[in-house]
Formats: sequence, structure tokens, C-alpha cells
Amino acid sequence: MKVLLACLFAAMVGTNALAQTPQPATLPLIFPTPASAQLGKGSFSLGKQAVLVVAPGTEAETVELIRSILTYAGVENISTAKQLPAIIDRPYIVIGTGDAATIRTSLARNGAQLNNNAEGYTITTNVAGNGAIITLAGHDADGLFHAAQSFRQLAQHVTIPALVIQDQPAMPIRGTIEGFYGAPWTMEARTKHLNFLGTVKANTYIYSPKDDPYARDKWREAYPAATLAELSKLVATAKRNHINFVYAVSPGPTVCFSDPADLKLIEQKFEALRGIGVHNFYVALDDIEYTKWNCDKDRETFGAPSAEAAGTAQAKFLNAVQASLNAHDPQARPLIMVPTEYYDAKESPYKAALRKNLDPKIVVQWTGTDVVPPAISIGDAKAATKAFGRKTLLWDNYPVNDYGQTTGRLLMAPYTRREAGLNAELSGILSNPMNQEAASRPAVTGVAAFAWNDKGYDANLTWHYSARELAGGDEQTTAALLTFFDTQHMAPTFGSQPWQPQAPALKAMLDKVREAIAFGNDTEKQKAIETLNKCANELAGASDIIRAGVTDAAFSAEAKPWLDALQLWGRSLQLTATGLDAANHGSNAASRYFANAKQLATEAAAIQSIKGATRFDGPIKIADGILDTFIADAPKLIAY
Repeated sequence: MKVLLACLFAAMVGTNALAQTPQPATLPLIFPTPASAQLGKGSFSLGKQAVLVVAPGTEAETVELIRSILTYAGVENISTAKQLPAIIDRPYIVIGTGDAATIRTSLARNGAQLNNNAEGYTITTNVAGNGAIITLAGHDADGLFHAAQSFRQLAQHVTIPALVIQDQPAMPIRGTIEGFYGAPWTMEARTKHLNFLGTVKANTYIYSPKDDPYARDKWREAYPAATLAELSKLVATAKRNHINFVYAVSPGPTVCFSDPADLKLIEQKFEALRGIGVHNFYVALDDIEYTKWNCDKDRETFGAPSAEAAGTAQAKFLNAVQASLNAHDPQARPLIMVPTEYYDAKESPYKAALRKNLDPKIVVQWTGTDVVPPAISIGDAKAATKAFGRKTLLWDNYPVNDYGQTTGRLLMAPYTRREAGLNAELSGILSNPMNQEAASRPAVTGVAAFAWNDKGYDANLTWHYSARELAGGDEQTTAALLTFFDTQHMAPTFGSQPWQPQAPALKAMLDKVREAIAFGNDTEKQKAIETLNKCANELAGASDIIRAGVTDAAFSAEAKPWLDALQLWGRSLQLTATGLDAANHGSNAASRYFANAKQLATEAAAIQSIKGATRFDGPIKIADGILDTFIADAPKLIAY
């Protein structure tokens, strides 16, 4: 945890002495956006000394997290007290859950009330005497952990304003499902991902890698002891970050729904996971055929294979799994399942059978109006609620890149085109990320922020926040990352039309250059070429800045071929700008510049993805259709 916080705070905070400032207080941006944040009067800095007042029953790890936040904010001396004194001479940080008298007293002193929603929290900061009182009050332990994550962001500022934050999640389930095809994440990547999920107030991670043989192809076999030991470490990491670790088994390709022996094997699998602390389970029935049975017993029990019979068989089997969880694990949350028809909300015999027979307690996942939907509206979600007979848990296939249309791409656009107000019709949202864990964080940050507060969500502000987090707060690295993200903006669907456009910022700039050359006077043309050269320099230099500046080296390693290609494309654009400048001055040297630009573009387009890193290998794409087109067209724009 200390290493993680060091990365989060590097280059972001100072060590100012405690002082009230005369400047007007400004409302800080917190991500995810809180339900409510109101400024008070005055502001203060944390200074060198602070006092922790810890309410009884507060988790030791949360206390340690807050100590780490204070340390990285420059506080050198952290003492403790049992209660607030009459005279405040330094920052006092009161932490605990709402049932503690210490918390009730501190909130009352600041004129605030406890948030009474699950996972909710209240933060009050107030200038008092020659110091300040900061209260972090969770409705429950989860809420207090979320309060600490918001305080981490507040502590990054030189001064903290007096304010009251009342906050709670809009959706009860928020996080990711490692449900992609291709190379699964390493245990190290999963550990980092769980630490990251905690910082964005997610609460769920579903372990469902398609290529884990013991979860799918060899689901009947027990995990080797060594693998269970590794999973046990992940479960412990999830718990520290207040993440529900959900284990998913995918028996669909071979299961016999009517065979008690297969139910027993599922129970044994779950019991083994329960032994390492897992209490949340999932049965995946996606990407299987339902026009055939895997055993004669199912034909005898449910009749000839059909969509309706499959819905009935699956419901009966899942009901038995849920009944087993009820009997054997009082701590277990409701079973989650993904159906075979997971990708639309159209009425069908399969959905009707599932709706009629499935235990209403069981959570159903749904991917939206398509496998990769271009948008999801409240009306779409209402249709899914009707089709499945319950609010669905959205499996959002973004930013996953395991299908053909994503070959050579990282999907790094902001999370958009999901309608505010979906919280009324969904039980939550889980992102299916990329094979590249660190590179998935910008998109996943958006998914988590939308699920926390869909009505207050701002896609671009959250996108910029994700870049700052990867950059450890360094402005130059943040800018370079956003430049890179723009070249990986395009988000495809299973069809021919993407749901996110490619390189919108770069395209807007290049379009202006074209217009200036076509319609502008000499001054406007020259200015446009200068702007183009500046942009080319930013593209060419971004890769080295990113490699040197990101806080997690895994990002640079995962993105290596893209960063290599970006550098070459940037150099190609530099030569293109120089060629246009020469052409604009009537110089024959333009031909040489354009030829060299073409050669670099050819080299850039030939760079391949890391073999085996994703399901489909292929050439790296950088602002394709935008950057390559402009470089190819440039020699024809000005006669020389």
C-alpha cells in the first residue's frame, strides 16, 4: 500500500507549514464525482504535524492508509488522541464509522450529518482555532475506505478548503470482470488491478479468464495447491481494497444440467475457493451452444434440445447452485450468472424460460443491445429488466480488445454514450478490460466513476484524471498521455461502424491545416504549418516522456509497440510539416522531405503487436485513417 501511495503522490504535493490563507477557497475536483460537495469558509494546509482521532472498531488497515496519505502529503509528525480537545492548534483527523460516539460528536461540531447509505460516507473539513478538524465518517467500513480515497485526493492540494462532502454510490455493483479471451493477466497484474480498483471506489472484481483451464475446459478438476495459494493472495489483496472477489466457473461447454454429480463438482469447486476466503460466486453460460445437449440425461429430463429447453435447464441448475450457497455459506452474496443470450433485450423463448424459472435472487449479466453496444439508454435497460425479469448487471465490453476489429489497437477513449440515470434500471456495471491491465485503467476509471455517480459523471474530466494518475501528477507526462490516448481513441463494434471516433483532437487540428492551406492567405498558411510542426513535435516526443514519466512501468511495457510506432509517426509528421513549409516557399527540397516522411510512415505501419499478448496479432494502428491519410495527401496540397 505504501508503494502504491508513493506513486499516487509523487510530484503532486508540497510540505507547506500549517497556515490559513486569505485566498478564496475553490471547490476541488474529486473522482468519482461525489453526490454532493459544498464549500464552506476558509482553507488550510496540513502542515508538518497532525493528530489522528480513531474511533473504536476502525479497521487497522484503513488507519494505516490514512497515515500514509498524511505522510505523503508532507506531514512529518502524526500523533494520536482519543477525542477532540477544546482548543485546536493543528489538523485533527477524526476517522471511524457512524455508530461511534466520536464520529457523531465530530460531525455535530461541524454541523453535518452521517450519510446513511450503504458504502456512503461524509467528509467535513473546517478551519478551527489555529488548526483544522477533518472528519472522515463512513456509514460502514466500505464507506470509510471510500472516504479515505477522497481524502487522498484532497491531500494532494497545497490547501484544503472548508467543505462538506456527502457521497454514496448510485449502483451497488461496480468494477471489472476479467472475462476476455487470450493471454490472462499475470498474478502481479491482477494485484495491481485490485489496488487500482480500490482507488476509484469500485467494489467488485470477477475472476473469469477464459483461458484458465480449471475454470472452463477442465472445470471438473480441482485447482493445484500452488494455484490456490496464488489465488488466496489475490483474495487477501481484494479484501484490503474493499473489493468483492467473485470466482466464476464456466461449465457450459460440457456440463450435464440434470446430473447431480456435476452439481456436486461445482459445490466442491466453490468449497475449495471458500477455503481461501472467497464468498462470491458466478456461473458463466456464455459462448456455448444451446441447440444440443451434452448428455442423454438432459434430453430425458428436458426433452429435445431447443432455446426454451436450455433456458429451463439452466435455471433449474442455477437454482440448485444458489440453494447450495444458501445452505453452506451464509456470507455468500447472491449467485451471478451470464446467460447464453446475453447480448440483446429482445423477447425470446430462451429468455422467457429463464425469466419464468430462475430464482429471483440470482443476478443476471447482460452486455447491452449488442456484444459491443454503441450506446446504452435507459430504455434499453428497461427492456432488459422486462426480458430477464429483474434489473440486470451490465457487462460492458469496453475496453476489451479480444475481437478481430480491435487488432493492433489499445482502446483508450473516455467512457461515454451510456445514459445518465441508468442506475434506476441496472444493479451495476462491470467493465471487461483489455489483455493489457495498466493500459485498461483510463477506460475502467470512467466505468467506475459512471457507476458511482452516473448523473454527475463527466467523461472528459474523468479521462484527464486517469491520465494524471498514471503520470503521478506530472503535467508534462499527463499531456503526453492525453496525446497518446487521442491516437487510440477509436472504439470498434462487431460491425463496420465504431462507437467512438478515431483521434478527434488530431483530426480537428489537421482539418484546420487543410482549410488554411486551401482558403487562407500567406500568413494563415504559414501559421497553420507552424501549428502542424508543433503538433508533430508533441507526437514525436510523447513516447519518451511517457516512458520516463508514468508511475507504473507496466504501462510502458504493455504499450511498447504503440509507443514505438507513435514516435515514428510523429517523426514522419515532422518531415511532412517541413515539406509543406518548403513547398509553401517554392523549394524543390519539399520532395526530399515528403519522400523521407513516406519512408518513416511505412516503417511505422509495419510495427507489429506483441505476439501472443492479445487474441489477434497484427500491425499497430496509430490514428489510422487520420494521420496516415494526411501524410499521404500532404505532397498534393501545395504546388512547388
